[in-house]
Amino acid sequence: MALNAVAEKQAIIDLMQKTTVEVTPGGAAKVADFSELLRPGCTVYVTFLPGSNFADTVATVRRLKEEGFNPVPHFAARSIPSAKYLEENLASLQGETGVTEGLLIGGGVTTPVGDFGSSMEVLQTGLFEKYGILKMGLAGHPEGSPDISPADCALAIKQKNDFAKQTDMSLYLATQFVFEAEPIFAWEREIRAAGNELPIHIGVPGLATIKTLMRHAAHCGAGASVRFLTRSPMNMVKLGLKDSFLGKYVNAPSSEPSQLMRDLVTGMHNDPDCLIHQCHLYPLGGLKKSAAWMYQVQDGQFELSGKSFIVKP
Repeated sequence: MALNAVAEKQAIIDLMQKTTVEVTPGGAAKVADFSELLRPGCTVYVTFLPGSNFADTVATVRRLKEEGFNPVPHFAARSIPSAKYLEENLASLQGETGVTEGLLIGGGVTTPVGDFGSSMEVLQTGLFEKYGILKMGLAGHPEGSPDISPADCALAIKQKNDFAKQTDMSLYLATQFVFEAEPIFAWEREIRAAGNELPIHIGVPGLATIKTLMRHAAHCGAGASVRFLTRSPMNMVKLGLKDSFLGKYVNAPSSEPSQLMRDLVTGMHNDPDCLIHQCHLYPLGGLKKSAAWMYQVQDGQFELSGKSFIVKP
């Protein structure tokens, strides 16, 4: 049975209630007071970018914890020099912040800087369990990965499911951001048919200009997402004008994920076995704008319109 308008709006609100956000240590340093942007208890992922110092991630996690939020540190396997380095930082994290959840990814470097070439190798050290990590997100790639072949992506999902049966940690898959729901559902059905039992957290792009979204999508290998963004001729015209001498007279084309959210709740409703459990909001155009939009949706301050919805001013 199809969702009626009232049920669909409530489904969107319910899905958004569990939505998480993220910050980089550099971005966090520019925020004077997170309580001006986020509500108490909000789950905030803290990145560990290639070439950065993990101490900055630890410091940001500690700050968020002290300010009343639930921080989740990233761990990038190919950027971890050694098991000793990982253990020292886990000990520091546990001692200073008491975090119990993390996100482990391969990381955006081709050549490992140390002992680990994949997230599975890091998991198998047993160090996360030793230092009190009870819940761990692992990467899922609905649109593939520039660093991993499709066959290896499929193998990685199997290995993660196998590991989930051997550990006391609660595991889930977290994806890069996407712009269309149907490829997500096709991927979810494919990996479920192959044996996936892990819940999925879908990456959703926050409010940002089309140019910003295209840059990030290309960087993470989301080719289909780039094609989605370029389908609107008007967006492309505006994008070209914005970069020309007429740029000051043109509003940069922008995007928000309202149609994606509607399509997600519809697809989840139509397939009760779907393993998509929640969303993760990537604030690519800035945390302030994306968080404000997220809370307006959580509070029901929007109206369904056409294929998307409009947030009330």
